[in-house]
This record gives sequence, C-alpha cells and structure tokens, in this order.
Amino acid sequence: MNTELLWWCAAIIAMAIGLLGSVLPVIPGTTIILAAAVVHRLMVGPEKGMAWWGIAGLVALTLLSYALDFASSYFGAKYFGATRWGVVGAVIGGIAGIFTGFVTLLVLPIVGAVVGELIAGKRLIKAGKAGWGTLLGTLAGMIGKLAIGLAMVSWWLLGVRSPI
Repeated sequence: MNTELLWWCAAIIAMAIGLLGSVLPVIPGTTIILAAAVVHRLMVGPEKGMAWWGIAGLVALTLLSYALDFASSYFGAKYFGATRWGVVGAVIGGIAGIFTGFVTLLVLPIVGAVVGELIAGKRLIKAGKAGWGTLLGTLAGMIGKLAIGLAMVSWWLLGVRSPI
C-alpha cells in the first residue's frame, strides 16, 4: 500500500475523532485536528502537505476554540445574572464534570452555578437563572467549537494535495 495514502487515511480518521472531540468534552477536538495536520505535513512532505502558513492558521483557530470554550460559559452565566460565586461554582462544577462523564459535564456546572448563587444569598429562582445561563453558554460553546473544527478540517482539505 502506498504510504502517502496511509498517512492521508490516518489524518482523516484523526480529524474525524477531533470533530467528535469538539462536542465531547473529554477529547481535545481541535488539538487533535491540528496534530493530524502537522503529522500529515511532516510525513508526506511540503509538496503534498499543507503549507506552514496554513498550519499557522489552524493553530490560530485552535486557540480561538479554547478561548470560545472558556468565554461562552462565563458570558452565558453573566448574561443571566450570575455573581462571582455562581461563576466560581460553575467552573468548579465544570472541572469536576471533566472527570465524571459527558452528562455530568453538562449537569455539574449548572449545579455549581446554582449552589454558588445560593451561597451568595440569592433566592432559588435567581440561582436557577444563573444555572440556565451556564447551560446555554456551554451549549453555545460546543456548537462554536464544532463549527471551528469543521472550518479547520475544510481548510486542511483545501490546503493539501490528494494522493490519488
């Protein structure tokens, strides 16, 4: 089998995993997509791989995805009136959720925001609004990361030459 075709297939499989990771919080999606592009470039050479300026663009998109991930939950909670305590609770819940699974990654930041707001002395309805904002921000961040991941894969596909 042609080794160039092997590296092409490996990059596509890794990028598909990266797209899943854009939505699943345990897998660093855009980082995997970037790594696949870099490894592909190193293995097939400059004539068939993506140009370094294209790789630099993928690095910028990867950094943007992480910034979006952090900012979306924060601004979602703040938009719905979360205090500092609610934001801290959401962050603690998010960190705990990373280690416990996909469903708890969505639930624990909400619980953390609500508990943080209750500790701050807010009533349950106001605390619930902060939790709702955290959920909406998290979901918006996932959609944004998926869009960035799709843009990265598309950019890579346009920037490489097919082995066929």
